[in-house]
Amino acid sequence: MNIPEAFAARMKSLLSEEEHRAFIASYMEPRRQGLRVNRLKLSPDTLLARVDWPLSPVPWTEDGFYYPENLRPAKHPYYHAGLYYIQEPSAMSPASVLDVHPGERVLDLCAAPGGKTTQLAASLQGEGILVTNDNNPNRVKALVKNVELYGIRNAVVTNETPDKLAVVFPEYFDKILVDAPCSGEGMFRKEPDMMKNWSETAIEACCGMQRSILMDAARMLRPGGRLLYSTCTFAPEENEQMIAEFLDRHPDFSVVPVYMHEGWEKGRPEWTRSAVSYAQISGTARLWPHRIKGEGHYVALLQKAGEMTDPAPAYSMTKGKKSLEKELPDFYTFVKETLPNWKGFEDSLFTLTMHDDRVFLSPMGLPDLKHLRLARQGWLLGTIKKKRFEPSQAFAMGLQATDAAHTVYFTANDPDVIRYVKGETLMIQAEKGWNLVCVDGYPLGWAKGTGTSLKNMYPAGWRWIDGA
Repeated sequence: MNIPEAFAARMKSLLSEEEHRAFIASYMEPRRQGLRVNRLKLSPDTLLARVDWPLSPVPWTEDGFYYPENLRPAKHPYYHAGLYYIQEPSAMSPASVLDVHPGERVLDLCAAPGGKTTQLAASLQGEGILVTNDNNPNRVKALVKNVELYGIRNAVVTNETPDKLAVVFPEYFDKILVDAPCSGEGMFRKEPDMMKNWSETAIEACCGMQRSILMDAARMLRPGGRLLYSTCTFAPEENEQMIAEFLDRHPDFSVVPVYMHEGWEKGRPEWTRSAVSYAQISGTARLWPHRIKGEGHYVALLQKAGEMTDPAPAYSMTKGKKSLEKELPDFYTFVKETLPNWKGFEDSLFTLTMHDDRVFLSPMGLPDLKHLRLARQGWLLGTIKKKRFEPSQAFAMGLQATDAAHTVYFTANDPDVIRYVKGETLMIQAEKGWNLVCVDGYPLGWAKGTGTSLKNMYPAGWRWIDGA
């Protein structure tokens, strides 16, 4: 790997000679591969019992595991069932440090492609509100897919700039994750093209974005709430100096010292220019690639002064069940016939909403979102088409196998399960109408039975591609 000379020289000026040699040498080693179990669907122990893979735990999160380079977990039906997320091990640290709990209001401000969002959602366990955002229209598509693949039911996906979100969500969130856009020095092994684009000018440009994002995030955090700032770069300007500058400008914020797992290192206050916040910087954490099994990260946990109070009442989109039954008879007919055991729309934490011809189950307690660009205003259940209800792939992924009247069960080693995720019609006997297709009891998607075959309804953009 050809590391930029200017980058190597820069790091040499920051590190001791011995540490610099170890740091540069780490770029020549193989990347560490990781996956994180989706606790919305199963426990880590359950997955370990189902797969015969040589997995070893990632120390800083209860559901993360290293896997060997020759393993291909994305080429397994369980991946298509959303049972785990492929994630670089260092990237599991921010959501773990933020320590989200069920019932909280949480914002993932720079979320695409969605790995940290799925981790936050697992901690919420379907209770509370998760707003996950990315301001790039192309990247938000990947975010939506991962939210849906992992069966997240209490998320709103926005495609907005942080300043516009701050207008709609003033002092609204209990926890905010800012995994900031950065110069990506910790991504050089994964994405060598980032080395070509590296420059000190790029670092300066990233600092401008980070400064603005942090300012808007601070406006959206409730008194007593916590904000986790992270990057996958090593530049002090984007890490210690960014936090020191933020603390100097926001005296109502302070650092919550991060627990130092083995191999983690305290932030370096000597790399800042602030006398005011100098002592607090050592409470932040650096994950160096020569000290841990991972690409590297920086994390800083901040708390806003004040006491946490009960959330203020928010605008509700509820119309009432009776009025919705009149507007959505086709949806209620579908539920009665196809999902007789599903009672999700009766949950008091959610409300049925309509947007154009699409039916959503949205978390209660949201403000008015009409001025925001919404990719998803909740769990997309399906679409009303010519007086009939067509269930979505997202609906299937958030269900339990026992919810459905008609279920097609495959085992993970059944050739038909691979044919299904490839989008092929299956010549098997099945009940007429909508069937929920499952692998080892976990939903994969929908199919329509004719009695002698299954018409495949697995979405084209999700399908298994040989050789990919």
